[in-house]
Amino acid sequence: MAIIAHVDHGKTSLVDKLMYQSGLYRSEELDRRAGGQHGLVLDTGDLERERGITILSKNCAVTYEAADGDTYRINLIDTPGHADFGGEVERVLTMADGALLVVDAFEGPMPQTRFVLQKALACGLRPLVVINKVDRPDSRPDEVVTEVFDLLSDLGADDEALDFQTVYASAKEGWAANSLDDERVDMRPLFEAMVEWVPPPRFADPTANTQLLVTSIDYSDYVGRIAIGRIFGGKLEARQRVAVIDRQGNVSNQQILQLLAFEGLERKEVKKVEAGDLCAVVGLDPINIGDTIADAGKPEALPTVTVDEPTLHMTFRVNDGPLSGRDGKYLTSRQIGDRLERELRSNVALRVEPGETMEQYRVSGRGLMHLGILIENMRREGFELCVGKPHVVVREIDGQKQEPIELLVVDVPDEHQSSVMSLLGDRRAELLKMGYKTGNSGFVHMEFSIPARAMIGLRSRLLTATQGNAVIHHTLHGYETLRGAVPHRTAGVLIANEPGPVTAYSLDALYDRGSFFVKPGDEVYEGQVVGENCKSGDLVVNVVRGKKLTNVRAAGKDDNSQVRPVREMSLEACLEYIDDDELVEVTPKTIRLRKIMLKESDRRRASRQAGS
Repeated sequence: MAIIAHVDHGKTSLVDKLMYQSGLYRSEELDRRAGGQHGLVLDTGDLERERGITILSKNCAVTYEAADGDTYRINLIDTPGHADFGGEVERVLTMADGALLVVDAFEGPMPQTRFVLQKALACGLRPLVVINKVDRPDSRPDEVVTEVFDLLSDLGADDEALDFQTVYASAKEGWAANSLDDERVDMRPLFEAMVEWVPPPRFADPTANTQLLVTSIDYSDYVGRIAIGRIFGGKLEARQRVAVIDRQGNVSNQQILQLLAFEGLERKEVKKVEAGDLCAVVGLDPINIGDTIADAGKPEALPTVTVDEPTLHMTFRVNDGPLSGRDGKYLTSRQIGDRLERELRSNVALRVEPGETMEQYRVSGRGLMHLGILIENMRREGFELCVGKPHVVVREIDGQKQEPIELLVVDVPDEHQSSVMSLLGDRRAELLKMGYKTGNSGFVHMEFSIPARAMIGLRSRLLTATQGNAVIHHTLHGYETLRGAVPHRTAGVLIANEPGPVTAYSLDALYDRGSFFVKPGDEVYEGQVVGENCKSGDLVVNVVRGKKLTNVRAAGKDDNSQVRPVREMSLEACLEYIDDDELVEVTPKTIRLRKIMLKESDRRRASRQAGS
């Protein structure tokens, strides 16, 4: 079963409770595996635990003993809830027989629920609906069930999918029930619903020719590449000779060294796996996602995993700034290229192409968070690089240029409704729906269609306009003809004109010029963006000037120096902020903003040439 849900609707916590109540692990063992963070046992990466989101799809297996004594093996696939990681969803849904649709009892179906559910229906999966968090005081489970039905109807679901079964649950408290009036004890009603609702493995014929579709790739320093997938026909045995068919149809004969089956969160070595099982295969190389492991005597390929095209691209380039090489271990274009090549092996939604020069790469992905996670992982591995402004990927269909359109959902207090409407109206957004949610008095629920390029930098402006009270979600809606120009950054930036450490004396002198991204003691260089100008147009400033020492002292003068609080900028915020002539310099310890041309004379010359 694939577990699909919007971000923070509780699907990972639900899987934790299912594993705990199946008897596989004690609660203390789950906490230990989650790094001391209860409820995050499947979020294995540091970024997943820090941000509280699922980035990579993962699977585990639990065993359930029914009341009649029959024992069932249930494979659970945890999928990301964010649309930027849709490539993870598309490649693993082919392994599932059913979908566990988890919906928040207050928020209801959200844009990214729609995205993942649409992919599940396209794979022929019937949803089993779990209304989670019904113990919330503001929950509205009956209205949410109606909204789920409406969503399925909008997505063109058949009568079988529309006649879905509903289970009410609280993953936090560890119980599920078939109705709101039933006794709330444990997760057994959900286990029973899965056994009853989900059909047995599709296309699983043990007598057919062997066919396994590779949907994930793992790596071990000891055994190399590990192919993970599901057997759709036949069986596999350790030391068996098989044929590996790649996406281009090329066939290579190889031998399996080891077979691993999933048991809980662990992999256990087995001698044989049969049709319907999920397994990991060791010893095959080369092998990639989308390849088919088939019978060596009669190789037949399965349909490859289809993945939607990227919607956003940006330039990755070598860090050529004056402070390069101080923090990172991997600096050259060859090292960056090798790292991107490794990422392509497992990240099916990513595209990498050569850039304008030998030191640049054009990297395309599903969204700003998709590419931002890649950059964050690289900097934590010791890479230094510079990245340019993100741009949307424009397609040409039937001779017309078309751009990606996002579905944007905003929940905002009444008093800020006009501010949101004005801000989004300037960005070519179209209002699709507006109203109030039951139990959410005072908040307006609005849905817009908006160009993806208008979403860049929008979140911070919306939060500013609503004093931080807006709840914002978005997902890809489709492609439409270009809607026209959208507003760019109105304020200019403050640019350092000398290298050295920042001084409080110089920031005090520039107090009324704008806000700063640096604080006293930070090392800066010529051409670095150190702040935002309070007016339009860029301003070159000196932030390293020190106070001249004299024999004259004025009582109390030094006590009156004023330094604005530093404006902290995350990696995603920097990527949203920069303009076409700027870069984000990323190192393991620091994130800086800079101009592409560091010297002021070069920038002026380029500006004159562009004007002429």
